[in-house]
Amino acid sequence: MYAIIKTGGKQYKAEVGEALYVEKLEVEAGQKVTFDQVILVGGEGDAKIGTPTVAGATVTGTVEKQGREKKVVTYKYKPKKHSHQKKGHRQPYTKVVIDAINA
Repeated sequence: MYAIIKTGGKQYKAEVGEALYVEKLEVEAGQKVTFDQVILVGGEGDAKIGTPTVAGATVTGTVEKQGREKKVVTYKYKPKKHSHQKKGHRQPYTKVVIDAINA
């Protein structure tokens, strides 16, 4: 069984036991988190498709850790103008291990 959930403005495919790296959530490591915006629940047989979400469906998981991705460096350069700009960015994430899909 799998589910498509929406969190942080993005959609993720969640399966039981799988680890997801989602946009940062304000939850401590080791605590439970519930995703209630379930767009689709599928598996063997029929799939339940929400309009826009599946009524009564939730996905629960445990927060394993908070972290930041590798640095992405951007460099802007304008020739003959003595102008350049170097910036770095590290996107924060939350690693969630999916425990159950309740449909």
